Amino acid sequence: MENADFFMGLAQQALWITALAAAPILIPALIAGVLIGMVQAATSINEQTLSFIPKILVVGGMLVLFGGSIMVLVADFTREIFERIPDLLR
Repeated sequence: MENADFFMGLAQQALWITALAAAPILIPALIAGVLIGMVQAATSINEQTLSFIPKILVVGGMLVLFGGSIMVLVADFTREIFERIPDLLR
């Protein structure tokens, strides 16, 4: 029963880390997509590259800004998992 609680907590923590790692990239991309979609709807321009290029630039910029902190977050979580392995074997 103790291992089941551990793995449930681990799964919950993994989902939270995933949300924290994805949010700085996905939220600005969503905002950029909505704004570009509104401009395209207002001007009746339906060019696909017009929406793709700004979104890819926003995602790239967010990766430059937040990539290091996302990697630290994931590395700390991984290190914590590996440190807990001996406790499971007792």
